[in-house]
Amino acid sequence: MVDQKKQKHMQKLINKDGIIAALAIDQRGALKKMMGKYQETSVEKEQIEHFKSLVSEELTIAASSILLDPEFGLSAAKRRSADTGLLLAYEKTGYDTTVPGRLPDLLANWSVKRLKEEGADAVKFLLYYDIDESKEINDQKRAFVERIGSECQAEGLPFYLELLSYDSQIHDNQSMEFARIKPRKVIEMMREFSNPRYQVDVLKVEVPVNMKYVEGYTTSEFVYTKEEAMSYFKEQSQVAQLPFIFLSAGVNAELFQETLRLAKQAGSKFNGVLCGRATWAAGVEVFIKEGEAATKQWLRTVGLNNIQDLNETLLRTATPIVFDEY
Repeated sequence: MVDQKKQKHMQKLINKDGIIAALAIDQRGALKKMMGKYQETSVEKEQIEHFKSLVSEELTIAASSILLDPEFGLSAAKRRSADTGLLLAYEKTGYDTTVPGRLPDLLANWSVKRLKEEGADAVKFLLYYDIDESKEINDQKRAFVERIGSECQAEGLPFYLELLSYDSQIHDNQSMEFARIKPRKVIEMMREFSNPRYQVDVLKVEVPVNMKYVEGYTTSEFVYTKEEAMSYFKEQSQVAQLPFIFLSAGVNAELFQETLRLAKQAGSKFNGVLCGRATWAAGVEVFIKEGEAATKQWLRTVGLNNIQDLNETLLRTATPIVFDEY
């Protein structure tokens, strides 16, 4: 059961229906690359901060909470709607490619205490995890998560753990080869980090299949029949012993909503989303090419429509959080 200090913060992160309908824009390196596609000069820190602030100001009116980072997102946090909860990321962006294992690292000048002092209602940490990696590598990662869990517990802040699967032998996560093994990867790492020893409060996870390879959702060869895909959604839900939410993984808004409907049909008891690029990604080009006024207009129309459509889908698909059950 969530303790009272954490529960007070958790209440700020859900909507009136008990669902986590959160907006994510904690991207750093990825957002810089997105912006760099549309300009010849290097992307400045001020541009990243400005775009995040515009997204926060215009879209949090329809979000239960927003996920930002303390490197580029603190000004955006101050421009969110008054009743919107705040999650702050704790990890460094990316990972060291020269060292095996995609090992995690924390922002050097931050702690859970400092994130809390900036107004965070929860701390989010991203972990790349391959259940088939060596025991030595995975044991480091498990100890790392234990430390963050203890730190969050001491400060009374909810701990959101974001899990991203990979395989050390397969370099393309969008390949058919990886799609075949993804369900087991996702389900088993969820099973691991549902363990109370990690003191995680919410798991932010991938859906257990690559929807581009699900029968009926692809125009090319499929890896899973629709029934198989639904069985993986069901199994994923059954192994989770605490609230879990889906990330959008960069797919478009329409496909993400289709995914949530399939999860519901399969019997998944997911509790909401932390949705990023599916909501605001197309606004990056507008921001770089046309400036602030055009970006605001895009966010108030297309961007807001994306998040409102998603909210309507969540009402029909997500399961409300009942704190007494956890």
